[in-house]
Amino acid sequence: MTTTINRMEPEPWKKISEEVKGDFRIFKIRDIVYESPRTGKEHRFYRLEGNDWINVIPITEDNEVVMVKQYRMGTETVELEVPGGILENNEKPEEAAIRELEEETGYRGITSRYLGAVKPNPAIQDNLCHTVLIEGVKRVSEQNLDPGEDIVVELVPYSKISELIENGTIRHSLVICAFHLLKQNIKDY
Repeated sequence: MTTTINRMEPEPWKKISEEVKGDFRIFKIRDIVYESPRTGKEHRFYRLEGNDWINVIPITEDNEVVMVKQYRMGTETVELEVPGGILENNEKPEEAAIRELEEETGYRGITSRYLGAVKPNPAIQDNLCHTVLIEGVKRVSEQNLDPGEDIVVELVPYSKISELIENGTIRHSLVICAFHLLKQNIKDY
């Protein structure tokens, strides 16, 4: 149970001006000036705008999760993650999940199930990160990586996922959210 100290809801801020400051292929930076409803003063904010993202939890018939290891430039570390990527224009999350899974890993599955979405960082971003479970996955082809991708596929027993999160092997917050959505939606996992 939560306790509300101030019983009023925050008011939306009034937008004074906005301008795209940069277009960087996978996102745009928008400069926006808002007026605070509390103080009446103007404040400048920057928003990253981009397509929604997809995270895929692919599980084999042997109850292994098809995961990927890749170098992440933001932290300059190799991370263990689930396959994922950007939804292309007008693409549904399930379609993007199937496409990204096969491109990054060469695996395809039998059934897919939408598990939900999270807001990666609503303070500065406007997009969602969706999660889709794909079960009964099998390797059907070679990887078809983008020029900027260098991905190693790793099969991880599903029973080890909680331990890998707890010991810090899985550190990507959106991957942790994906597994949380899985547990919330499907009690068998």
